[in-house]
Amino acid sequence: MELAYYSDYAVRLVNTEEPARNKDALTSVDAVRELFGGNKSAARRATDADVTRFRSVRARLRAVFEAADRGEEVQAVDLLNSLLLEFPVSPQVSGHEHRDEDDRPLWHMHLADHPSNATAGYAAIASMGLAFHLTEYGVDRLGLCQAAPCRNAYLDTSTNRSRRYCSDRCATRANVAAYRARKRLETDRSESTGRTEASAQDAT
Repeated sequence: MELAYYSDYAVRLVNTEEPARNKDALTSVDAVRELFGGNKSAARRATDADVTRFRSVRARLRAVFEAADRGEEVQAVDLLNSLLLEFPVSPQVSGHEHRDEDDRPLWHMHLADHPSNATAGYAAIASMGLAFHLTEYGVDRLGLCQAAPCRNAYLDTSTNRSRRYCSDRCATRANVAAYRARKRLETDRSESTGRTEASAQDAT
């Protein structure tokens, strides 16, 4: 498993909340367990107490994305480093997958967490994954969706650093809104020009 994969853990957690819409999907232990995806053993460690702890980590991860979105690179790194210090992981070589031809292990790097609770385990993996993404691609590759009111987090992996939206849906919505705004402006200008010409003719 590539280490960059773990950065999705951070995005999934941050996007359980939509502050501008006053929505929060992280309201139960089942919601916490869903964040672990296929990692069932880690999900089973979650308890009701993890709901509050997950929300705290979520706020800190969102702060990293917000600082990056503002172009405040040093602050984004400082915030992420504080998470890495609080929630450490141990990199290990893993071989739980096998090559088809000779049944030998397919060795790869794996992040092993040794948590005291489910939140600590998830936070460790999410923070380390985000750190790998940041150092590989740059702080400016951590973004927040520009389609208001959505402010979902995303990781920009485009070749030309052009991503501005969290999804195709938000990109389409933003493009439609921009098109309608342009049409309204053109209509207003046309009407204003018509009124000016009519006034000039009346004066004549």
